[in-house]
Amino acid sequence: MAINLDLVVTAIWGLIFFIFIIKLFQSIRLVPTKSAYIVERLGKYHATLDAGFHALIPFIDKVAYIHDLKEETIDVPPQECFSSDEVNVEVDGVIYISVTDPVKASYGVTDYRYAAIQLAQTTTRSVIGTLDLDRTFEERDVISAKVVEVLDQAGATWGIRVHRYEIKNITPPETVKNAMEMQVNAERERRALLAKSEGDKQSKINRSEGIKAETINRSEGEMQRRINEAEGKAEEILSIAKATAESIERLAAVIAAPGGQNALRMQLGEQYLKQLDGLGQSGSRVILPGNMVHFEQWMDAMGLQEQR
Repeated sequence: MAINLDLVVTAIWGLIFFIFIIKLFQSIRLVPTKSAYIVERLGKYHATLDAGFHALIPFIDKVAYIHDLKEETIDVPPQECFSSDEVNVEVDGVIYISVTDPVKASYGVTDYRYAAIQLAQTTTRSVIGTLDLDRTFEERDVISAKVVEVLDQAGATWGIRVHRYEIKNITPPETVKNAMEMQVNAERERRALLAKSEGDKQSKINRSEGIKAETINRSEGEMQRRINEAEGKAEEILSIAKATAESIERLAAVIAAPGGQNALRMQLGEQYLKQLDGLGQSGSRVILPGNMVHFEQWMDAMGLQEQR
């Protein structure tokens, strides 16, 4: 019996020693970078272990919480939301958060991940409830900004920071989806018809402007042609008048010269005789004055007396 009792005592001490060795190894902690360990001593918060080597007191200290300080992604499960026009849509998203205060993340809330998801869902429902269906697809940034604002306010207590919230999908009912597709197709057709009508309108405008420009060019060309003809005729008349004036002046100068009147009488007489010679042609009918043969009287009437 004594041998069996010694064996039992030895086994018990051996077990105690084994447990002590295990606890001794467990009290040695190597904290990775971007991690934080929350240490409790006898059930009460004691310290926060940063990256590096740390030794704890066995059986007294224990690591109660381990937090990863890197930014993490949390999926927000799909949920049903009602828009302001009473359309039921399914919305899901993703939250990007990181732990900034490990103590508050451990003791300020039971599970900050679950709390963030629930708060994001309730805030999303509240914001979508103020928007109609069409605006829910356009106002994603507004919804995300509102969720981030609410989560940041709660994060100050929970020891977390919400970097951003993104909506992944907004899924309306199948009937609404079909109606939206029909609306989109109708809008495309409307734009196509509008573009075609605008093209036809612009084409007609271009043609009318071309015809207008052509008409203006033709009228301006005709006007310029008439102006040129008128200027040409005016120049011609001025030239003829100038030549006539010069010839008259020269003729007057010749007449005024000594023997000029006699020369003029001789030339006019010569022209007179040529005209009388042509009257003898057959088929000619001429009405002549009775004193046609009195050439000297004609000359005297014009003031061309023979100079002696």
